[in-house]
Amino acid sequence: MQGPDVMSRLLLFTFIMNRPTLTNRQYVLPFILVTSLFFLWGFARAILDVLNKHFQNALDISMTQSALIQVTTYLGYFIMAIPAGWFINRHGYRTGVIFGLTLFGVGALLFIPGAEAGTFYAYLGALFIIGCGLVFLETSANPYVTELGAPETATSRLNFSQSFNGLGCLSATFIVGQFFFSGPKSEAGGKIVVPYAILGILVLLIAVVFSRVNLPEINHRETDEDRAKGTRISKLFHHHTMFVFGLFALLAYEIAEISINSYFINFVTAKGWMSDNTASVVLTVALAFFMFGRFGGSWIMRSVKPEHMLMACATGSLICIGLVLCNWGMVSMIALVANYVFEAIMFPTIFSLALRGLGSLTKSASSLLMMTPIGGCGFLLMTIIADSTGMMSLPFVIPFLCYFIILLFASELTRKNNGPVLTL
Repeated sequence: MQGPDVMSRLLLFTFIMNRPTLTNRQYVLPFILVTSLFFLWGFARAILDVLNKHFQNALDISMTQSALIQVTTYLGYFIMAIPAGWFINRHGYRTGVIFGLTLFGVGALLFIPGAEAGTFYAYLGALFIIGCGLVFLETSANPYVTELGAPETATSRLNFSQSFNGLGCLSATFIVGQFFFSGPKSEAGGKIVVPYAILGILVLLIAVVFSRVNLPEINHRETDEDRAKGTRISKLFHHHTMFVFGLFALLAYEIAEISINSYFINFVTAKGWMSDNTASVVLTVALAFFMFGRFGGSWIMRSVKPEHMLMACATGSLICIGLVLCNWGMVSMIALVANYVFEAIMFPTIFSLALRGLGSLTKSASSLLMMTPIGGCGFLLMTIIADSTGMMSLPFVIPFLCYFIILLFASELTRKNNGPVLTL
């Protein structure tokens, strides 16, 4: 029980330190409650990065086969994102959170009968339901946080909340990684149920808490665009070009971030640099850099424009992944870990910039943005490249191209606001 207590104290301390610029007094409690959700789905998504290698050990399957873990979970995001947006438009943020938590909890508990079934596909079915629950949570919480305060601090506010997503990630890779990779491989199969059973019970209890509290709904005035003919989605694609560019930039980020996380343990162990257990610890350290990168980014963006910050970080990631592609031993290893600092602010920054000025279209836009975790399927492409060529560094060309797309998005935003910046 120490972990949640430490997390809550850290949340309260950092919130108090940032409160004057992050949110308004009337939104303090909703902001703290919703920010706690970011920890939960960070934990759930990061488990996949150790679960991938665990299944290879426990079920004796290939790296490409185990990539179905990411494909199945993020397919849930892709299929349910637009229905989630419709649901939240109709029933509000609070109901969306409760429904998402319920699906999440039920999916986690389905690992118990999945273990009895003893097949890989039973686990995949449970992960698909978890993915469906997470998309409801993220479609509700991400835009809601951007609206709990002044528009000019929306990006900083979302980066702050997303920092607890990073805390959830490093907690999962360390706690679950040590649990999975300790002891002989012969005992690996029976361990899978424990973390998911605990997580499922916890999530359902949190759903009960949210059913008892009041989250103020944020309403927007109707505009001429709202009264115009056409669906919300068609209006977004026809009248908001920077939203569309942001949608593709966010997809590029998800391909890069999820693929690198999922490939990390496979990469460093195949290189012979460390064991599975040590690799999970190093991944935890990398995710700690990621978390502090988000806290630091949230603080820096109180005085630096988010598009400028995004452009600088995209450049840093390109340099880091370029060094990984060079295959220079420990230099590449250090660059891979350093990339976690640069990519830390990308998701919340792209997300909030893409939603900028959308008003009543925000919920629908958020649902489209939450289709982008389907980019996690990029890990499958990385494994295919690695398995077919035997070159473990070559698959990093995929995140390299993705970070270049993000750099173009940041450059275009900067050009629109300040004149031309990047010449290709």
